[in-house]
Amino acid sequence: MIEVGASAPDFTLRSHAGEEISLGQFKGEKWVVLHTFPLAFTGG
Repeated sequence: MIEVGASAPDFTLRSHAGEEISLGQFKGEKWVVLHTFPLAFTGG
């Protein structure tokens, strides 16, 4: 669990276009918003 106000760990995900994007690529940016769909394509 990440504490409120703590920095997020670096991680890599695939974009909708299939390219790998890591959080570290955005270091120094003012804001980063990560939107997820936890139940997308799971049938749940």
